[in-house]
Amino acid sequence: MNRTARNPVSRRIVAAVSVATFATLGFAGCASGGSTSTSSDGGSSDAIGVSLIVKTTSNPFFVAMEDGAKTAADKLGITLTLAAGKKDGDEDTQIQAIENSISKGDKGILITVNGPGVEDALVKARDAGLFVIALDTPPTNPDAVDITFATDNYLAGQDIGKWTAAKLDGKKATIAMLDLFSDKIVSVDYNRDQGFLDGMGIDTNDKTKNGDEAKTGSYSGGDYEIVGNEPTDGAEDGGRTAAETLLSKNPDINVIYTINEPAAYGAYQAFKAAGKTDMIIASVDGGCAGVSQVKDGFIGATAQQYPVKMAELGVQAIADLVKTGTKPSVTEGLDFYNTGVALVTDDPQSGIESIDTTAASKICWG
Repeated sequence: MNRTARNPVSRRIVAAVSVATFATLGFAGCASGGSTSTSSDGGSSDAIGVSLIVKTTSNPFFVAMEDGAKTAADKLGITLTLAAGKKDGDEDTQIQAIENSISKGDKGILITVNGPGVEDALVKARDAGLFVIALDTPPTNPDAVDITFATDNYLAGQDIGKWTAAKLDGKKATIAMLDLFSDKIVSVDYNRDQGFLDGMGIDTNDKTKNGDEAKTGSYSGGDYEIVGNEPTDGAEDGGRTAAETLLSKNPDINVIYTINEPAAYGAYQAFKAAGKTDMIIASVDGGCAGVSQVKDGFIGATAQQYPVKMAELGVQAIADLVKTGTKPSVTEGLDFYNTGVALVTDDPQSGIESIDTTAASKICWG
């Protein structure tokens, strides 16, 4: 898609601001939640059934998403079923949850797709008449879902890349790339990775593939070297292991890109254990814990996204479709509905729009 023509104002929707199309909903804050839930309508024959299937509940991002869906379901009288993969990348459990949703006669599915192996089941759900909305992670097959509600992950990567380049102030960038997977390709992984490099001013090759760019060259402020790409599975222990692996290859790493904040904190622990503190860590998520990590100096900057908003708007969209026949539409100029992104840092750089941790903590995962 053409990213240069996008309106930067429309892409940076703040989560605390209602969208007119869905203005009947408020926004919930960060909270914990269980694995299954239904609304209080008792499962009557007139109930609107919706299944939310997240990647995993080991990541607080998806727990917040579940809480947002439950809040919306309670307000709208929706019968909500929650399901999750056993870990990030678990496709089989998600496929079973899709099959269960079809069997129950749900009206719709909200899903954060764990990988391309899930998509045939989603096509089957659409063929069965369910309205399918992807949250956070667009599928590789556009026909697998009716619409996607998500962060512009490429833009999120660009934001932290631009901030990192400015923060370096001309110093050589020796970069560790801590990605999501090594055994499957998902858009959230390559969009954040490639967006970060683009924001740094590093030429990328195939924008849907991680690790194929030149390992040395020039970024917008000076020279760079990419030490390598390592998977983290989006987890703290994965981030620590990935950082340790790359540190063993080059102890001079001074820039760490991470797919999310759990991976970022794991990387911080690895560098700290190695006696290194003078490094720049940039990440994506902007959860309440992540914002605190920025405030405490573990992470230099993060791009904040809004999973509660994704879930609430998704539930609202299915309710509107069933009750009024109104279908949600994509954001102008994009092929998905943009739920917004904001750069969070207490070390702002000239010419780069950002909010501080005080502001971010008030809307974390709103």
